[in-house]
Amino acid sequence: MTLDDYNSFCASLPSTTHVVQWGGAHVWKVGSKVFAIGGWSEGKEPFVTFKCSDIAYDVLREQPGLRPAPYLASRGMKWIQRQTGESMDDEALKDYLRESHRLVALKLTKQARKELRLTVG
Repeated sequence: MTLDDYNSFCASLPSTTHVVQWGGAHVWKVGSKVFAIGGWSEGKEPFVTFKCSDIAYDVLREQPGLRPAPYLASRGMKWIQRQTGESMDDEALKDYLRESHRLVALKLTKQARKELRLTVG
């Protein structure tokens, strides 16, 4: 997945916004909350960081090309960083990005979800 593919996919999800921050990372938010972070690794495919369920985190953190997300996981958050497509292809990554979007949207207030016209469950 290229950085353009990543940005296009995240832009296709409902009620998202994009900012570049934290040293050039492409950060995607739903409401005001981050659901995905993408950054380059020396010209290769971007590292992509996303929120996941407790079970997914326990499985994914042991897979080649994936690791607990720096900074976030060390603070007890269930975030994974895909560094390579070795054990997660682009289609699976898109599924995890959709789920990250859903999980983060669920944490928004009911009023915020209503204002953003989000239906999540």
